[in-house]
Amino acid sequence: MKKMEWMLLLLLLGSGVGTVVLAQQPDDCTPTPKDDLHVQTFESKIFGDTQTLRVWLPPGYDDPANAKRVYSVLYMMDGGGNFSGCKDGHVNGWQIDRTLTRLIAAGSVEPIIVVAIDSGKGKGRRAEEYVPFVVHDGGPNVQGDLFPDFMVKEVLPLIAAAYRVSPKREHRGIGGSSYGSVAALNTLIQRPDAFGLGLLESTSLQVGNGKMLDRTKSLKQGPVRVSIGVGDVEAGKDSPTSINFAKFSKELAANMEAAKNHPKVLFTETPGGKHDQKSWGARFPAAVQFVFPATSPQ
Repeated sequence: MKKMEWMLLLLLLGSGVGTVVLAQQPDDCTPTPKDDLHVQTFESKIFGDTQTLRVWLPPGYDDPANAKRVYSVLYMMDGGGNFSGCKDGHVNGWQIDRTLTRLIAAGSVEPIIVVAIDSGKGKGRRAEEYVPFVVHDGGPNVQGDLFPDFMVKEVLPLIAAAYRVSPKREHRGIGGSSYGSVAALNTLIQRPDAFGLGLLESTSLQVGNGKMLDRTKSLKQGPVRVSIGVGDVEAGKDSPTSINFAKFSKELAANMEAAKNHPKVLFTETPGGKHDQKSWGARFPAAVQFVFPATSPQ
């Protein structure tokens, strides 16, 4: 992004989102050829820390022919593990950049922007920022119910000021895996006005002794479309935890389908699927095509 664009962004955000770093941050990922990946930081007033965003722009975003086009956006948790070549403990990650480049070229999915939000893992704040319930005795001071406001009041305005994105809920998705999927799910059900699409992988629905799953019952407004994926060996073969992961995810899918607005739900249980990025990345192509079909209206 050009310096003038960043200066304009800072003026637009004012004091509402915090201080945005004007200079583009060093990229610790190696994107695929022709990818456009911006890495930037800002100070979150809601969480009181520095947050990092990795913004992937689809091929053709900067073409003059697309200058007036607005794009759907997928917001993903655990940003460092989303793209290929990341060095922060997520070697090759989900490879969302490679997958989307291929699917967009094939006309299988609409061109979308991906905004990957780094977790507070390095600061010991991942569970604290993602989960709204106590995970275990002596666990972190949970702040997960602040996450929907963090997304709507801080992240969305920042992205809307800097990129050509659709303001409509049916063009705005949120997703993640494990605790990241808990944060995404909580945002979907707390702010259905802002997010209409979900991509949920291996959601840790056991947190809070099932309270997260309880929140999805009797929804008046669920998402427009949501993909829910899980493996049958999340915690190892024949593990009670693995059985419960699949059982709870099926219940989540049923709860979503029963919402008053009748969401479209894709549920996938993968034989041999584990609680890892290889499994999440393997399910991503089908999930993203369901959530962002090529025929999605602008």
